[in-house]
Amino acid sequence: MCQSLLIEQVPIVEKILRTVLVYLVIIVLFRITGKRGMAAMNTLDFVVLFLLSNVVQNAIIGPDYSLVGGVLGAVVLVALNSGVNRVINLAVERHPRVARLLDGSSTTVIEDGSVDASSTRRLGIRRSELDHAVRLQHADDIADIADGQLDPSGRLLLTLKPAERSATKADVEARRAQLDRLESLLATR
Repeated sequence: MCQSLLIEQVPIVEKILRTVLVYLVIIVLFRITGKRGMAAMNTLDFVVLFLLSNVVQNAIIGPDYSLVGGVLGAVVLVALNSGVNRVINLAVERHPRVARLLDGSSTTVIEDGSVDASSTRRLGIRRSELDHAVRLQHADDIADIADGQLDPSGRLLLTLKPAERSATKADVEARRAQLDRLESLLATR
């Protein structure tokens, strides 16, 4: 019994090739299907992720049920991901077009307080998700948003209209200086 745990039933090169190919296919699938990041995943997205791991298991390890086969598949997958991330980071620094190809670009979903319905429909973003993002920005309504972008990582980045922005420390200091000048003018009269 212990011997069958350690004896590989599929050649190592085949297992590595299977892992690399499945990894590349999954990257392409996720790139094609959209920009949702892990933080923006809903229950259905998690179900797909869990089922996907089960679906591709046999494609990665084949008919190999050995411990060594499973560990080898895991090591290749983690090493491949680490290497791809490093190569992407280097390529992006030297060639910005590579970043756009691999990550995509930001998509406008709110412009001057109005939702771009075609973009949100295409991206699969619900109105409730936009409303939640607006509340996180301490705004009351989508009408308070000057610009809303879904970035390539799946985050909604919203810019409040100037009238809706909170005062900064610099704003408070400028008003305090104005008040001090007014007080000194009034005191001299």
